[in-house]
Amino acid sequence: MFPIDTQAFVISPHFRFQWEEAQSAWVLLYPEGMVTLNGSAGEILFCFQQPASTREVVARLKQKFPDVDTLEADVIEFVALAVEKSWLVSKT
Repeated sequence: MFPIDTQAFVISPHFRFQWEEAQSAWVLLYPEGMVTLNGSAGEILFCFQQPASTREVVARLKQKFPDVDTLEADVIEFVALAVEKSWLVSKT
């Protein structure tokens, strides 16, 4: 397992992250198609447009959403999924 809390990640250069007005959602574009993200996933990936650790993203999102009790667990779970799907890559 990788050190998900301290390792820096960034959106993979194989994907383009953008707001899609027609979808009213953040999306990841890639040559074969598009992934439409839910609100939480969009907020999390927005933080990884520049290299950041999961710990930094959790701190940033806790300031924005202080009343979400499961925020840290949700971010860690999503980052693990995003790394598995190669949406996020290690920036070492």
